[in-house]
Amino acid sequence: MVAVTKSQSARPVFSIVVPAFNEERNLPLLHERIAAVMQRLGEQWELVFVNDGSRDNTLEVMHDLRDHDRHIAIVNLSRNFGKEIATTAGLDHARGEAVIVTDADLQDPPELIPELIAAWRRGFDTVYAQRCHRHGETWLKRASAAAFYRVLQRSTAVPIPPDTGDFRLMSRRVVHALSRVRERHRFMKGLFAWVGFSSCAISYDRQPRHSGHTAWTYWKLWNLAVEGITSFTTLPLRVATYLGLLVGLGSIIFLLQLLVRTLVFGNEVPGYPSLMAVVLFLGSAQLVTLGIIGEYLGRVFDEVKQRPLYLLEQYLPSRGDTGQVAAARLESVASH
Repeated sequence: MVAVTKSQSARPVFSIVVPAFNEERNLPLLHERIAAVMQRLGEQWELVFVNDGSRDNTLEVMHDLRDHDRHIAIVNLSRNFGKEIATTAGLDHARGEAVIVTDADLQDPPELIPELIAAWRRGFDTVYAQRCHRHGETWLKRASAAAFYRVLQRSTAVPIPPDTGDFRLMSRRVVHALSRVRERHRFMKGLFAWVGFSSCAISYDRQPRHSGHTAWTYWKLWNLAVEGITSFTTLPLRVATYLGLLVGLGSIIFLLQLLVRTLVFGNEVPGYPSLMAVVLFLGSAQLVTLGIIGEYLGRVFDEVKQRPLYLLEQYLPSRGDTGQVAAARLESVASH
């Protein structure tokens, strides 16, 4: 992989995309550590902050950092669209030949970026950081994450690496391929794997969150898991079919034994508990099946409306190493 030099293009070689929601206390230190790493590389770079409708002073901190660093670009969304959409907005506006995605909470160390770049220079299109240890997380969160990745790997044909988040480097052709995938319900870890291309893993230990509280509650993580499974496999629909067949088979067996008992022992009145058990079991099976169908139908409903993935309130590009200040653009709708 050949890097583009300053003489060849004013385009940055590397773009670092950071989606942020209520991260005012983490951004200054994150910027300091990223700047220190990138300056040692001696290549043109930009840091693309994406403000995902933050309710604190995150946007003000971004503007203050940009006033003092020409490498910073700001993508300000019109409201909170969620991390997956914010990451997509950052990728849409990243101009580098290689694009690095990382979180704003400093759990993913920026000091690992040179290792990602070294693997990219060896010819890999995607270099993802794979967690060896997850410090600062409860055993329940670690166990549920491991279970989710096992279920996802066994239920989909797309090889999604386990213990891997959004922290990764992607070549320009990978970013271009992702830009063509505009589905509304986005599970980025799955999409990163779906586009394919050559990839390799870099192992690291994930650190505790530097400051503040995570917005990822167990309920949001559950919804993200549902998003990932329904986005990349129809296995739940098949499970619903198998459940219906199983219930039908059980009903036939129950009717047969009821017929035999009537012929042998006479017509006895069935017990109320057994009758309620059968009714409740059949009713729950039907509701579960309808719920699974509803999940997929809801996604079809969202896709056919063809709404844009996000609305852009403001985009301020980085000024680069040339010293030329690019004009800020105000947009009401994303270009894709």
